[in-house]
Amino acid sequence: MISPTPPSEPQPDQRRQMLQEALGQVAAGNRTALKTVYDLTSGKLYAVVVRIMRDRERAEDVLQDVYLKVWDRAGRYDPEKASVITWLCTIARNTAIDALRSDARVPAPMRDDAMPEPTDTDPLPDTLLCRQQDNEKLRRCMDELKEDQRRSIRLAFFDGLTHSELSERLEVPLGTLKSWIRRGLNGLKACLGA
Repeated sequence: MISPTPPSEPQPDQRRQMLQEALGQVAAGNRTALKTVYDLTSGKLYAVVVRIMRDRERAEDVLQDVYLKVWDRAGRYDPEKASVITWLCTIARNTAIDALRSDARVPAPMRDDAMPEPTDTDPLPDTLLCRQQDNEKLRRCMDELKEDQRRSIRLAFFDGLTHSELSERLEVPLGTLKSWIRRGLNGLKACLGA
């Protein structure tokens, strides 16, 4: 007996289209569509969360919170501002950072070392990084940065450390650290042509 050929994996463009359609259905209250969104994205979002949480079991709990937020916020997604996966990565990253801070009992009010709010026309740095984290061009651009800039950006955007936490870890003044990050992000933006 000949076994049937397994269905082929959808191509990246097909996956993006499937994901966008499924998220639109989630916004309309379709629970089955949420499962589709989960199936298409959970691996990548889990990787984002576990990198920040550094605890696989806790990351699984946080990932559930991410999809609850997706269910609640799907109607707010704007394809003009970001791709679906970028939007989802941003939710995952922010949820993981919030959980990490909550676990550490860090006060939630805005601190003076928090990142400034970007203007609507500028892409969020974490959005830019999340969107292209698997991209070879980003790797090359990161390699072109000075070591202190590269390390600061990785710790801030991929590991979710605040400026104060980075300043302590790297044993540099807060102003110096902020300069490294700002210069590094400007260098990335120029290199990526964003």
